[in-house]
Amino acid sequence: MTLVSVEQALSDRQQRRWTVTWRFEGLRLLQPALRLAKALEASGHEVLLGWPDAGSAALAQRESPELATHCLALKDLVLSDDPEIKGRLLLAIGPQPSDYEMVEQICNSWQGTVVLLNGKLEDAGVGIGSVARGRRKGFLSIWRSAFHIEPLAEGALLQTEQEMWHLFKADPDGYRFLGTMPSKPDAEAIEMALNGESDSLGRQLGAVDRFIKDLGS
Repeated sequence: MTLVSVEQALSDRQQRRWTVTWRFEGLRLLQPALRLAKALEASGHEVLLGWPDAGSAALAQRESPELATHCLALKDLVLSDDPEIKGRLLLAIGPQPSDYEMVEQICNSWQGTVVLLNGKLEDAGVGIGSVARGRRKGFLSIWRSAFHIEPLAEGALLQTEQEMWHLFKADPDGYRFLGTMPSKPDAEAIEMALNGESDSLGRQLGAVDRFIKDLGS
């Protein structure tokens, strides 16, 4: 599911900054990230994985020897001046607000596409001042979502196509499809849809269940 959406995003030659979000509490990114990287390599992409620190990069190298030379710490990518490396597809794995400046510096000189996997660059601690506004209007505004899945208290939010968001309600027998929206719905819109009584939009059971199970395996 993620691979198909990322492949679709990569076909857009005008947009080179994407996000992939698997919003599961406590999710360990190592194995899912390595699986995604291998799938992209099998599809013909030259992939680099940028890890938040040297320790996580070393762990990835140990877990996947075939990708060992492709796993680097973000700091190493900042220091690199190799144009061949900077033309590859970069998966930046789980960068946090403390990595904001590093990621921005990397992207400013990166010629290839960058995909943030479970990235969280916006810092709530920055607040609503001029710095926060400048970031939202600047670097943070260039990213588009290629894939997003988010379990909710009573359902799930899924985005598989560009700018198309699908809302599901959790039922005893799976997830019931409620509808599709052209942009990410806010909390109020989600709550209203989940509390609605209409079944007129039909059912689409199983896809979200299977993805959640696959991600955890």
